[in-house]
Amino acid sequence: MTLLVIGGVVNYLDRSTLSIANTTMAKEFGLGTVEMGLLLSAFSWPYAIANLPAGYLVDKYGPKKMFAWAAAGWSLVGGLMSIANSFGVLYALRVLLGIAESPFFTAGLKVNQRWFNHKDRAVPVAVVNTGSQIANAIAPPLLVALLLAFGWRWMFVIIGLLGFIVVLVWLRLYRDPSARESWRSTDTRRAPRPAARRSRRSGWGELFKRSNTWFMIIGAFGIFYTVWVYLTWLPSYLQQALGFTLSQMGWIAMLPFACGIAGVLVGGWLSNKLVKSGMNTVLSRKIPIVGGAGLAAAAVLPAAYVTNVPLVITLLCIGYFAAQVPIGCLWTLAADVAPANHVASLGAIQNFGGFIGAAVAPIVTGAILAATNNSYSLVFVVGGVLLLVGAIAYGVFVKDRSQAAA
Repeated sequence: MTLLVIGGVVNYLDRSTLSIANTTMAKEFGLGTVEMGLLLSAFSWPYAIANLPAGYLVDKYGPKKMFAWAAAGWSLVGGLMSIANSFGVLYALRVLLGIAESPFFTAGLKVNQRWFNHKDRAVPVAVVNTGSQIANAIAPPLLVALLLAFGWRWMFVIIGLLGFIVVLVWLRLYRDPSARESWRSTDTRRAPRPAARRSRRSGWGELFKRSNTWFMIIGAFGIFYTVWVYLTWLPSYLQQALGFTLSQMGWIAMLPFACGIAGVLVGGWLSNKLVKSGMNTVLSRKIPIVGGAGLAAAAVLPAAYVTNVPLVITLLCIGYFAAQVPIGCLWTLAADVAPANHVASLGAIQNFGGFIGAAVAPIVTGAILAATNNSYSLVFVVGGVLLLVGAIAYGVFVKDRSQAAA
């Protein structure tokens, strides 16, 4: 888990570099809000699509090999961003970065399935997801400091080198569980069920015949959309709409993302607590997902109409905290409802839906800003509504369809 948390930190620092250098690079390359929106989304489209084969490959080849290849790939591409000299080159490299990073969370989910049983896995999944939130929290001050000290090109090089260190440590230290350890972490709920034995013979494509798969895609789309508005446009919003300087922005942007660390952990803790109290496993995942998305919407929607800066920052912190409560539970839910040999695949398919939302978010936000003279009001409204869509998709339509539940 520690290795995956560290990997998640470096993974998300790579993703965050462009958002932090947003205004600086826009000036250097002469990019408007629409072009920057396209560039910020260039990561998410290929990442979403590549999640589909990535989940299959992790199930087939195992997490050790796939994580190592992924980390080496994203580190190389991230470093190459430093020599980009045009919008086209930047776009192509961001596409490659999305492809390279796609196996990370599915590999983490597979590691979790191999080491923990269903009663215990919500917390370790949440812990792994804190890596991304730690990165989001430290990225603004850290990357701004690197940018101011060395320039944006060396910022990309330094973060890329960190990734290669992660690869070496992972290959040296990670191992799959022994036979005895595997037995202790086996999900015994599933073993005796005839349906589970049949599912092992089913193909990857069978997952798309299940209604749960489609509603998980829709739900993840709604939640991830708003999360990625934060990740891609918050630095620009703090500078352009609220008037913070670049150095001030680095510290202010840290606040919502620091709250996100607590949100992920609260979601995993609550889910585990509900499972151990005797509640149905799937329901214990859905409660943090639906509650978190609903609370996030309640904070994000008013932010569209509030002009008091401290109050806006407070709402943004509450909104991001609540939007992160579902994140670990989403991955754990995939492990709970998927056939045992398709856990990474279903997690990847759900993540595909989420990153379609992540890909759309920067483009729609850029278009809204261009059409409204850089007003963020409609940006917050759209984000709040989609959070409610995500809450409804998971709360109403994703169900435990196993024979045990019946």
